[in-house]
Order: sequence, then C-alpha cells, then structure tokens
Amino acid sequence: MTSNLIKRRALLGGAIGVASFASLPAWAQEGSTEFQAPVSSSVRNNVSSFRMPQWQDYFENTRGGAILADTKSRALHYWSEDQSIYLLYPSSVPLSEELTRLGRTEVVRKAVNPPWRPTASMLERNPDWPKMVEGGAPDNPLGVRGLYLSWPAYLIHGTHDTRKIGRRSSNGCIGLYNEHVIELYDIAQVGTQVLLI
Repeated sequence: MTSNLIKRRALLGGAIGVASFASLPAWAQEGSTEFQAPVSSSVRNNVSSFRMPQWQDYFENTRGGAILADTKSRALHYWSEDQSIYLLYPSSVPLSEELTRLGRTEVVRKAVNPPWRPTASMLERNPDWPKMVEGGAPDNPLGVRGLYLSWPAYLIHGTHDTRKIGRRSSNGCIGLYNEHVIELYDIAQVGTQVLLI
C-alpha cells in the first residue's frame, strides 16, 4: 500500500513538474524577448528579464524627472526628480533598427487623446492607411495619452492594441498599456529628460 502511494505521488509530482516546466514564459514566448546581461554589478535582473538599472548609470541628475526607454528589454523606467518614485513599465519598441532612434531627448508636450497622423514614410510603406485618426477613436494607435519628444514624430504613448506591448511593433515610438501611460502622463512633466537605449 505504501509503495503504491509513493508511486502515485512520484507520478503526480513528475506530471506537475513537467507541466510547470512547459508553462515557463521563456518557452511559451520563445524569440519574443531578448535577454540582456547586466550593464554593471549594480543592475539586477528579475525573472522576466526586465533590467532594474540605477538612474546614475544613465543620467547626471534627475532634475525634472528621468525616463529611460530600454529597447532591448522592452521596458520603460521613470524616476521622479526627488527619486521618491520609481516606475517600471513593459513597452513596445520599434519594429526594426532602421526605425529605432536612440539617444537623449525630452518631453516637450503632453496630450490627452492625441490625434494620429502617420508620417510620409509610414504612408509610403502603407498607402492604405488613413491620413489621420481622431484622438479618442478606438482605432487610434496612440491610445489615450501622448508624451511628445523633442524629436519630430516621436512619442511615448498608449495603445488600445495590448498585443503590441513587449514586442517590436511600433514605427519608432515607445508604446505603453493605456493604464500605464495615464499614470506616467499624470506624473511626468514637460521638460522630463528622456534617454532611449
């Protein structure tokens, strides 16, 4: 009797172990994320491969707040000016290296329900796209909030298409879930420094 009970427990434990292993995110989403080694010993990685950097590794100060958009780990980090607030959001990133702009910029304007106007190069690649989608429309790719950067046509914005988050899916912008961009919009200000890496 004890022998049968042990065999059943071993079989059940083995089945649970196989099911747990098969359900690991790395296997379920193979190829959809890129793991990046820490940039320094002060940076830790969590299970989902989001890096947890220190602001000092990227900014001289946090005057006006600081946003780090990491295109490799597909995450956006925010530090408030007094460093009492740190936020980490999963993000979408540009589809290709050609569409990716890296470097320093800043938030120059904020908009609730921003209208979307594809650039000339977007329309050239996608001639069937509309010339404009009104702000607040359910098919507006900018979602419910937009933080315009000093680079023309580059934004940090929301999206109604939640499948895009965590993927290479944008034409150059950094996308967030709508609830996350609302939170960031409410706390970030015009003049917040931004770095895309």
